[in-house]
Amino acid sequence: MIIQLKKSITHAQKQRIQEKIDGIGYQVNEVKTQFNHYLIGVGKKDFDLREIGQLAGIADIHRVTDPYKLVSKKWKVNMTDVDLGDGIHIGRDHFSIIAGPCSIEGPEQIDDSIQHLQKNNIRMMRGGVFKPRTSPYAFRGVGLEGLKVFSQKCRAAGIKVVTEVMQLSQVEEMYDYTDIFQVGTRNAQNFNLLDELGKVDKAVMLKRGFSGTIEELLQAAEYVFSGGNEKIILCERGIRTFETAYRNTLDLNAVPILKEKSHLPVIVDPSHGVGLRNHIEPMALAATMAGADGIIVEVHSCPERALSDGQQTLNYSEAEQLYKHLRETYALKKSFE
Repeated sequence: MIIQLKKSITHAQKQRIQEKIDGIGYQVNEVKTQFNHYLIGVGKKDFDLREIGQLAGIADIHRVTDPYKLVSKKWKVNMTDVDLGDGIHIGRDHFSIIAGPCSIEGPEQIDDSIQHLQKNNIRMMRGGVFKPRTSPYAFRGVGLEGLKVFSQKCRAAGIKVVTEVMQLSQVEEMYDYTDIFQVGTRNAQNFNLLDELGKVDKAVMLKRGFSGTIEELLQAAEYVFSGGNEKIILCERGIRTFETAYRNTLDLNAVPILKEKSHLPVIVDPSHGVGLRNHIEPMALAATMAGADGIIVEVHSCPERALSDGQQTLNYSEAEQLYKHLRETYALKKSFE
């Protein structure tokens, strides 16, 4: 059960509602976000919602049987629009393209990438400064000082920064330099990190765990939402299966299923999903037709020289073709609706 409280609710009214929920044997959890104030009732006893819904101070009430409550579509029919400011949105009638290198390598690379994005009217740049790598000897990023340069240059160009956070201590130090905190597949169930990201007023992109189920992804989102942050983006990036012909199995089934189950925007990462440069475009176009709200893709001026994931990174010519085809495909899909 989700109860949305009125902004004008008094302490006495809220206490009366909590007592009523306690009286039917439900556990009460209070959630305050940057937008609304909720009471979440968890229990199994059947009862008439009108018993509670008629109480003073309630704006709306819904019965939600899903284990994930706040991210469920059962109470919020309209899709969420994540507003990043400066006219940049993800979700609800917006198709977003996020592009940039796997890893930030230095100032010249940032400048070069920004010019590429501006030329193609893309206003969100991905780039890792803290890189979780399988090998401890691989390039692991330029760190916080590199992020500061990355942020300064992007903001001067009107471009939003999308970068991965790996641990609790980084959230506060990265806050001023990040527009979207990306939670990578290896941290998909780092619940302490998710709790911390629930406390910030910045968008959070949750990548699906490489062995994670749809429900586990939605429960991860519930951690962030219940912590107080409604600005959440779900990202399908492929899951680990027995197949070895490509890096991961890009689960495009997840796109319509997630949009059926949740009101949160869903984007797709074909770069990590397939891991092979030649197949990124068809998978990105398929994801668009499947209903994705956007695509996040790895792009580098010279992928062969990239310090990480060059085999799955598009060069600028390939990327420009992809952007054109993505926009055409999205327009075609909209024409069918």
